[in-house]
Amino acid sequence: MAFGKNKGIYKTPAELRLMVRPGLVTAASLAAVREAIRPGITTLELDAIAESTIRSLGGVSNFQMVPGYRHTVCTSVNDDIVHGIPGGRMLVPGDIVSVDSGAEVGGWNGDSAITVVLDDPARPEEVAARRLLSEVTEQSMWHGIARLASARHLNEVGEAIEEFVEEHPSTRQGAVYGILTDYVGHGIGRSMHEAPPVFNYRVRQRGPEVKPGLVVAIEPMITAGTTETYTRDDEWTVASADGSMASHWEHSVAVHADGIWVLTSPDGGAAALAPLGVTPVPIP
Repeated sequence: MAFGKNKGIYKTPAELRLMVRPGLVTAASLAAVREAIRPGITTLELDAIAESTIRSLGGVSNFQMVPGYRHTVCTSVNDDIVHGIPGGRMLVPGDIVSVDSGAEVGGWNGDSAITVVLDDPARPEEVAARRLLSEVTEQSMWHGIARLASARHLNEVGEAIEEFVEEHPSTRQGAVYGILTDYVGHGIGRSMHEAPPVFNYRVRQRGPEVKPGLVVAIEPMITAGTTETYTRDDEWTVASADGSMASHWEHSVAVHADGIWVLTSPDGGAAALAPLGVTPVPIP
């Protein structure tokens, strides 16, 4: 998507407070999906669970506001990376499933994604590799979020993400991880997708200044192979060109006068950020 100039990307303290609720509703929808996900359930059933959760908490699906998209979540399975459409596909043991969800409450938006790997005793090595891929992706996201707490400019986030992936022990032992470059994170607020872009890799430009009022969705998308992708015939689902497995993790994060707060995590990101030396501060 096209992103505008930096003017207007910073929210007021009052607007930041209004973004807390949609973040929590988004988090609740993914928690409900995580609890329900298992072999034998369809991706459309997961979609219904997310929608029911969002509506029960007074929100609406912001994904359904995207022209041409009718569902509450995106469900991307195995070599599908992002934008997978829920349907009759039944999950099976060993699947790696990324679920992306978003909620709007009071005209403000939340956006988050998780990856779950289903157990399969018959394929322990494949399951272990897929869980490692998910772990690397998730931790790269948290390293990007941690960098946001001290960054002067936004594009330091992508540097931290790529640096973590490059220096991960499995990478040094020969594992291959492809950080997608065609799809990036974004600002979020009145719209689900706003300026500025949030890169998951190093770029030359410094990006906008990190200061109170900045709210961004940080979302690394990583494959166990190529960064090349193609869009399936449904015109939505983005898949890896070489059939490699993929993982997608995302959180919406606010910068305010006293620190950062992960809007789409019930604890603001405290548990995950503690090992990285960062203590998130609730929005006052």
